[in-house]
Amino acid sequence: MAGMPRAAAIAFVTLLFSAPAFAEVPQADKLGDARRFYNKQLFEMAIKAASEARDAGVRKDEAALIIARSHLERFRQTRDALNLTAAREALRSVDAGQLPPAMQTEFALALGQWLFLDDRFPAAAEFFEGVIDKVEPLGLVARDRVLDWWATAMDRQAQVDPSNRWSLHRRVLERMEAELRTNPSSAAAAYWVPASARSLGDVERAWHTATAGYLRARLAPEAAASLRADLDQLVTTAIIPERARVLAGTGDPKIAADAMAAEWEQIKVLWN
Repeated sequence: MAGMPRAAAIAFVTLLFSAPAFAEVPQADKLGDARRFYNKQLFEMAIKAASEARDAGVRKDEAALIIARSHLERFRQTRDALNLTAAREALRSVDAGQLPPAMQTEFALALGQWLFLDDRFPAAAEFFEGVIDKVEPLGLVARDRVLDWWATAMDRQAQVDPSNRWSLHRRVLERMEAELRTNPSSAAAAYWVPASARSLGDVERAWHTATAGYLRARLAPEAAASLRADLDQLVTTAIIPERARVLAGTGDPKIAADAMAAEWEQIKVLWN
């Protein structure tokens, strides 16, 4: 039973090049320009400005990292393999020892992102899991994104490795349950608890935790819209049909499915 892909989880615009960490960069500096372009999702302009900074010897390792992450975003947008190759070459040129600690975390994220986009999901999951706690200084939103990437990588691995599917989904479920105990506003956990429960065959728990997750969206306003949309897709296309078959037994599952669909629509109306 494969997991449902979460669209929000593979949107890799992370905006982690935060201004406070680079307050010393003059406004006119090319490296500062590159960061600002990246954060505005102007990736071609970010590549150009960072390349000029690198060519001028301005913190060339930081510049190469911005170039790499911009190419990764361009690959995600265009699926042009040349961008994935350019990102790899930029990452290979980075001397991680020359990066400040915050940028070393960025470097690890970029390596994980490259692995994910190159369909190397087990290795990507290892990278993401290793930096989940390290991004906490950047805030809960950044941590939640990395959790989402890790769970998505695990889910993709489960889809291509059926022999380990159960243990992979169990790991995601347990990690996300723990996250909700310490961070009730986690949008990643609000989605992946019901998604993992459903993948493990526990459609009853998947149904109830999806309902709870829909309400949890009110605790995470920045991610609320995408969380609701992802939960709606999960519930309507997977949880309702599968739970209806269980509840119907030898009867007609359509009756149970219609009742659940009406109940789900009521939740959406009451809490949207």
